[in-house]
Amino acid sequence: MTENIQEAKTHNTHGAIVKLFGVILIILGTLNTMLSWRGGFAVMSLPVILLALGLGLCLVGSVMKNRLGRA
Repeated sequence: MTENIQEAKTHNTHGAIVKLFGVILIILGTLNTMLSWRGGFAVMSLPVILLALGLGLCLVGSVMKNRLGRA
């Protein structure tokens, strides 16, 4: 029973920094895309790359949390 209490108290934070960095990149890519559209400019490839990289980092962070949390 004490093992269950100790497991409940520990938090699984593996991959949190990677996931947070991915969210930051998603926000930056989205803001850059919206400002380009609002300004009437053509959307460049950089915001699309930022969005894709951010989504990839969020995915990697989620996988890290699930994999390393079980070990």
